[in-house]
Amino acid sequence: MSLSFPGRRSVLRGSLAASAALTLPTALGAAPAFALSGRPRADWGVQAGDVTADSGLVWVRSDRPARMIVETSATESFRNPRRWRGPLLGADSDFTGTTRLHGLPSGEQIHYRVLLADPDDPRRTGEPVTGTFRTASTRRRQGVKFLWSGDLAGQGWGINESIGGYRIFDAMAKLDPDFFLCSGDNIYADGVISATQALPDGSLYRNVTSEAKSHVAVTLDDFRGNFRYNLLDDALRRFNAQVPNVIQWDDHEVRNNWYPGEVIGTGTPYPAGTRLDDMAVRSRRAFSEYFPISTISGRPDGRIYRVHHHGPLLDVFVLDMRTYRNANSPDNQTTDPQGILGAEQLEWLKRELSRSRAVWKVIAADMPLGLVVPDPVEGLANFEAVAQGDPGAPLGRELQIAELLRYIKHRRITGTVWLTADVHHTSAQHYDPSRAAFKDFAPFWEFVSGPLNAGAFPASALDGTFGPDRVFVKAPTASNVSPAEGYQFFGEVDIDGHSGELTVRLREYDGTVLFTRTLQPGRVGQ
Repeated sequence: MSLSFPGRRSVLRGSLAASAALTLPTALGAAPAFALSGRPRADWGVQAGDVTADSGLVWVRSDRPARMIVETSATESFRNPRRWRGPLLGADSDFTGTTRLHGLPSGEQIHYRVLLADPDDPRRTGEPVTGTFRTASTRRRQGVKFLWSGDLAGQGWGINESIGGYRIFDAMAKLDPDFFLCSGDNIYADGVISATQALPDGSLYRNVTSEAKSHVAVTLDDFRGNFRYNLLDDALRRFNAQVPNVIQWDDHEVRNNWYPGEVIGTGTPYPAGTRLDDMAVRSRRAFSEYFPISTISGRPDGRIYRVHHHGPLLDVFVLDMRTYRNANSPDNQTTDPQGILGAEQLEWLKRELSRSRAVWKVIAADMPLGLVVPDPVEGLANFEAVAQGDPGAPLGRELQIAELLRYIKHRRITGTVWLTADVHHTSAQHYDPSRAAFKDFAPFWEFVSGPLNAGAFPASALDGTFGPDRVFVKAPTASNVSPAEGYQFFGEVDIDGHSGELTVRLREYDGTVLFTRTLQPGRVGQ
């Protein structure tokens, strides 16, 4: 099936859809009939992002030049709404835009609706599109619940309407989390999505297709088209309207396993001499246009790493393990000041961890620590993540991680937990110096989830440098197992407001719980 734009079906869940038919604010004049020809449309839905105790960003895309207007209310009736005048949306941003909402009440459900007005006639508006989110609570007793995963539309497995499209988002929405952490690979800019793919039983996996997904992404418009492709999915748009996002990126937003300074291309499918640094600039621009992310907006460096503060119980340290890394290599050097984070980001992370007073400090890494992720090139045993399979003393990028883990121990920073995706299976690893070659750190947990809708792969090998013990894993034995066959995963983190306990649940695409682990607060290591 081929589509160039989403259908007219509502992107909102349940009673949210009812508010779309309410009258327009009086400031825009008398309420006209909605969805008439020539009025701006928001067929791509709405999103909220980087929501704090008193603020949040709201995103929309118009089908033409328009003024973005947001209204907020404590109820779905939108009685006495608060109004926010947003930016003009034009071709320079692919008709996308965000509006920052501030001065919001903490720990409350915020209902919002986005109106798109004709720039030349504010009375001419399109049909409102509504969404909702909860602000973070400043009161510990309310607790926090969030989900995480990554890897969407990879290996040619796209939106298959016969299995419910990106059905995992409906299962996640049922848990009604405070936010969703996407751990990277939001798109597969280097992957083509064809109309069909063969399955092992001889049947066909049928994809929704688009022109942008008929070739790899090189130009800015190509990258924009990749982000639009995912928004063709009804389940994802419903989810976006209900659950705010915290977004990070990894390699497939540009190209598989890319690193700064890399030059590729022999003419097919990439032009000879393609500089991935140039492609990354285009991708990051499209990324910033299609997600509401506070650190990217207005920053010349387009910085993605940041701290997401979510009340007294939780700080999420969102890393960027892609932009500042060194080149993929055998990764066995004995000195490595750049590592996978870069020197500046490492110092930022240590400083912010020290400053954090949250009970739990979740380190959101877009790549795992002790799982070996190869990147073989022309017979070289290069590596893509932190580990390189040598179980001895830290080498290469492990040196930077060892420095960080040592810092956490000696500063007695409590409540650190690592979350990641990338490897297309789900697992739980406990790291302990008693099992490790490097011993100057406190024990910690790393939990892996994903993919959301991509090929699933066998479990990665472990590297013993930091003493990982894989307590749980679910992965296929074959490579590139399709979403129709299962093996799609997400994780849940639930922090109890009374006890402060943090419970991690690893779940399948339908919400089935596969593994549960509860951690106690106030400890340096456990």
